[in-house]
Amino acid sequence: MSVAAIGIICKAPQPGRTKTRLATAIGAVAASELSACFLRDVAAAVDAVPETLGRRCYGVYAPAGGEHIMRGLLPATFELLLQAGDDLGDVLFGAARDLLIDGHDCVLLVNGDSPTLPAGFLVQAIEALRAPGDRMVLGPASDGGYYLIGLKHPHRQLFTRIAWGTETVARSTRERAAEIGLATTLLPEWYDIDDIETLGWLKDELAGKSARFRGGGLAPVSRAFLNGALRIDP
Repeated sequence: MSVAAIGIICKAPQPGRTKTRLATAIGAVAASELSACFLRDVAAAVDAVPETLGRRCYGVYAPAGGEHIMRGLLPATFELLLQAGDDLGDVLFGAARDLLIDGHDCVLLVNGDSPTLPAGFLVQAIEALRAPGDRMVLGPASDGGYYLIGLKHPHRQLFTRIAWGTETVARSTRERAAEIGLATTLLPEWYDIDDIETLGWLKDELAGKSARFRGGGLAPVSRAFLNGALRIDP
């Protein structure tokens, strides 16, 4: 049976080292705790992909030594894979290469900061990758990056000449794919939470007030935190 690898790209939540942009608005401790909530909710979305589809789940984490933190956040069925290198391109390429070498027929690498990410997007990505022919699946994010990349082969070119952290990431990645003749399947747009503005988007979505993002997951852990420990006026 074919088995897809689904890896969450994440950092072990630690005050002062996690969600630093968000921390300037809500404090380092709250930002770290919220990051842990996001990760739990994303892991639940990944775990909701039907096992009958054939999948194995991973936390692709940093830093080294953070294993005990990750074990406390991720479901017991998740395996851990230490990130390779500090550059995001090296991290993504290394994870794709290593998981495909392990015998998976395809790999999805998913952002750990999108707590309402619909599990259905992951199913769509796996089904697209299992169509005949080599291809890339890309889930574009609202900030110009991407929340998911799916591959059948570890194409290094997809992670080169990319201005990481800018609004050109998804566009540049599609350009790299076109340069090597790699077909691209696009998923619906979604968003990740990096600052106070996008945290507001999350609050609106959870309250059913978002006109832009609909049909997302319930994000119960993040919802409980926002309704309890952290209250931010609209």
